[in-house]
Amino acid sequence: MSVELWTIVIVGISFLLYLYIGWQSRVKDSKGFFVADQGVPSVANGAATAADWMSAASFISMAGLISFMGYDGSIYLMGWTGGYVLLALLLAPYLRKFGKYTVPDFVGDRYYSNIARLVAVVAAIFVSLTYVAGQMRGVGIVFSRFLQVDINTGVIIGMVIVGFFAVLGGMKGITWTQVAQYGILIVAYLIPAIAIAFLLTGNPIPQFAFTFSDIATKLNQVQVDLGFQEYTQAFVNKPMLDVLFITIALMVGTAGLPHVIVRFYTVPDVRSARYSAGWALLFIAILYTTAPALSMFARYNLIETLHNRTIPEVQQLDWVKKWENTKLLSFEDKNGDGRLQLTPTKETNEITIDRDIIVLATPEIAKLAPWVIALVAAGGLAAALSTASGLLLVISSSIAHDVYYRIINPNASEQKRLFVGRLMVGLSLVLAGYFGVNPPGFVGEVVAFAFGLAASSFFPVIVLGIFDKRTNSTGAIAGMVIGLIFTIVYIVGVKFAGMPAWFFGVSPEGIGTLGMVINLVITWVVSRLTAPPPAHIQALVEDLRSPDVEEALTVTNIH
Repeated sequence: MSVELWTIVIVGISFLLYLYIGWQSRVKDSKGFFVADQGVPSVANGAATAADWMSAASFISMAGLISFMGYDGSIYLMGWTGGYVLLALLLAPYLRKFGKYTVPDFVGDRYYSNIARLVAVVAAIFVSLTYVAGQMRGVGIVFSRFLQVDINTGVIIGMVIVGFFAVLGGMKGITWTQVAQYGILIVAYLIPAIAIAFLLTGNPIPQFAFTFSDIATKLNQVQVDLGFQEYTQAFVNKPMLDVLFITIALMVGTAGLPHVIVRFYTVPDVRSARYSAGWALLFIAILYTTAPALSMFARYNLIETLHNRTIPEVQQLDWVKKWENTKLLSFEDKNGDGRLQLTPTKETNEITIDRDIIVLATPEIAKLAPWVIALVAAGGLAAALSTASGLLLVISSSIAHDVYYRIINPNASEQKRLFVGRLMVGLSLVLAGYFGVNPPGFVGEVVAFAFGLAASSFFPVIVLGIFDKRTNSTGAIAGMVIGLIFTIVYIVGVKFAGMPAWFFGVSPEGIGTLGMVINLVITWVVSRLTAPPPAHIQALVEDLRSPDVEEALTVTNIH
């Protein structure tokens, strides 16, 4: 069977599975809709968290970014995995103990202020919409190549599938769908990585093939021969300060992502939150230790396949024609010698590759079986759709629960709350679809902006809210507003308005670190200059950090 037919079969089966799970998990009350009845087992929640967090950026775009950036691309590995450790240790158990449905819910109650709640709602929606834009672009890329449909049509198909299980099942439907999606995306990522590792090095374990073979030495030599810097040389694409700032922004941004934090509200208790964080870290590490190996193999394979080939040789490759149709791969014989050259300068380079296609095209370049190529397409869709559904629920719950129920109509019935929640998922889906049709950049870069916004808005107020009982509502509101505005202005100014990167050359992807520091300082200083929180709030913060009776008994028994 052709790749396209295999893709229709495998993607069709996976979509039917998602629809079946969504139907079986349909809910009748708001607790099921927003936090899956707080009854998800730790292992399942770990897998769902991993799928929710490993988005199209992780599956489709990250290996492409590392493949193009070399050593400097490790910022994404260090930032995203390091941030998850921060989240698991510093935030998740305490937020679960607080027992609310959403991040704005925590901010509103901890800072005893509906204004703080509204600021958190605006930040959550802003972060989620920026993030969901990247997911929908990922969906469009996969559909346009593997099902040979228009990108816009692909986005609409993805919207319908996500809408079905998100509207019917809410968090419950999303959680169990994400468990299935994790299984699909990790198998889809590992099979081609194992196959290519064996083809290039004779070692089937990608991590070992990457570390102990001579593939890095070979690629470094190839890069130098073509005029590029060595692949493993540090700080070639970005200065050291920018690398540091982006890494920190991704770390603290991960720890402030509302759609990941909300996953820890779905488990029965604090102990389960800790265990599910551990499981999620294991599931995430499987993909994240494979990504740098796959990036290097893909780069080496791509150069070997395309560089210095004649135009007829390249045009004979079936995958080349199909990727050219998507406008994500193009060739131009600028020097008229009949051969295509890959060079570091825009003026002489004759092969233009969109970095978002690296993972999806690599199995085809390596001439793997059509069903493997189709499985990778299904994995890319699983990664994008799992994260998109989690983000849509954040937008929905921010409005339906935090604004409608907590501020506008506290006496709303269960049916009314459920209806508003589902309506908001539908409206969010339409907005997400618009961003998918009109994407603002590379999947990985768009998502990096979302992390910067999360870092500069949520992280300081959540950490101080847990660990500093003196932090008050005035400080939290001032910190969130100024941190978020500063980061948005810098990103928009440098990225879209042509401003220079005036803060020591730090790029828009890294400026969230400075936004976070500004937020932290302002929150802390303003809180010290204004009245302390009420006594019951300070007692609540003290209680939040003391171990549960269940945990204390466990510790006692161990000793």
